[in-house]
Amino acid sequence: MLRNVKRLADRLSPFGVAHAHCDIPCGIYDPHDAIQAAQTCIRMTELILETQDVSSLGARNNLIRYVGAKEEHAKKAKDDILIIWTDYFKPEHLEQYPNLHELVWNACKLGSQVKQNVDMDAAIEFKASLEEIGKIFWETKQ
Repeated sequence: MLRNVKRLADRLSPFGVAHAHCDIPCGIYDPHDAIQAAQTCIRMTELILETQDVSSLGARNNLIRYVGAKEEHAKKAKDDILIIWTDYFKPEHLEQYPNLHELVWNACKLGSQVKQNVDMDAAIEFKASLEEIGKIFWETKQ
């Protein structure tokens, strides 16, 4: 009986899936994943730019996959750096690095540009900005 009530309750009000780094806080943060995702954006941009002939179905399929991977990794890089921004960096870090807010803001804007366009300069700048934020992150860990 109780099992049937639970099934009915689950159907009427299903629980959604929550995604989070962790909110304990665990203290495990690392900008490496964001930087690696940005490197993937660079590589996918290279592959897109190298794709000249999309007359075959296979070539079109590959192009679509490159674009999808570029967009997915740009979003991942943005998400990863925003978690560090919101969960790790504290007011004392902003005092020590007064340009940190602008660095993160500009990095996220570059991530959007990389997602929306095929722009190698933006992809390279995106990765460089994440590396700069990563450098600050590691300096604050000392």
